[in-house]
Amino acid sequence: MYPVSSRFLARLAESHRVATRVQLFLTTGDVIDLEHTGGSVTVDRGQAIRRTCTVTVADPSLIPRTPTDQLATYGARLRLARGIDYGTAEQPELVPLGVFRLDSVDGDVNEGPVTLQGKDLSAIVADDKLTEPWTSTGTVVGAVTALIQRSIPDADIISLIDDTLIGSRTFDVQADPWASAQEIAAAAGAEVYANADGVFVIATLPDLLTAEPVWAVEAVEGGVYIKGNRAMSTDKVHNGILARGENTSENVAPVSWLAVDDDQGSPTYWGGPFGRRPDFYSSSTLTTLAACQQAAILKLRQAKTPNATGDISALPNAALEPGDVIRVTHEDGTRELHQVAAFTVPLSEDGDLPISTISAKEDA
Repeated sequence: MYPVSSRFLARLAESHRVATRVQLFLTTGDVIDLEHTGGSVTVDRGQAIRRTCTVTVADPSLIPRTPTDQLATYGARLRLARGIDYGTAEQPELVPLGVFRLDSVDGDVNEGPVTLQGKDLSAIVADDKLTEPWTSTGTVVGAVTALIQRSIPDADIISLIDDTLIGSRTFDVQADPWASAQEIAAAAGAEVYANADGVFVIATLPDLLTAEPVWAVEAVEGGVYIKGNRAMSTDKVHNGILARGENTSENVAPVSWLAVDDDQGSPTYWGGPFGRRPDFYSSSTLTTLAACQQAAILKLRQAKTPNATGDISALPNAALEPGDVIRVTHEDGTRELHQVAAFTVPLSEDGDLPISTISAKEDA
């Protein structure tokens, strides 16, 4: 969860005034605080581009009409935030929701309203397809950094992992550099994403079994719970991943590691009633057993978690992050731990926070 003050989460369940901010950064260097009437930010760790936004404004002058307007708009960025106005002399406590490349401006040129849409900064990397072969070598952090800064030279990159050596990997012409960065990060059991501050992060997915819950969504007096559903599905669920690496260009012998769900209490226990349902992952970046093991564990977490899902509606919390573990208490008193997969934060006063979760399990 994004760091907030001690009173922020408590105030969410109470009557409060919502504060929002939308800033438009033009290519001219000008920064405009946009008066907006609505919009939302969707955050989904299951999508290649994790954060997307929509903003509605009343002013039709934002629609580019001249070549000068177009030059200022194409390449512009949006910075969005939502928080709480405590009604005192101090500034509202705003939580960033993301930095976005402005992708479209659409609306009635005479009367408005105008809709702005954007994607987080990883879209810049993804769209900058390779026009010549690119070879990544060295370490995970170094190789991922090189791919990102190839497209965004001044990009800020934070690594929260132990760096890992990789085998050389050549990506062909037309390859997606963002997908390539994800492949390299997997050698360290990690993923890459642009966070709410517009900073690129290399990190591992928190483990539901060990992570501490960061927020309580409770159907009690003064709670933030609105409604909730839970579902079970075996579609595309795997309980074993065989990660393999072979790098003939470096004369590295083939290596592999099979990671399985070895928890006998798990409904997807390897060899239990669920059966054995392996999937496979290979990359020339994997040159050691340790790298294969880390990649296999990462892919296994991603493959087995969709078996239990939840759809929760709560009062909006802009500080929430994908991967956060939350404690949910339903109206019947049932308590569960859920790991956040996706959610949508409104920019308006009204509206709830729909949260999709994975890895739901009973909470003792």
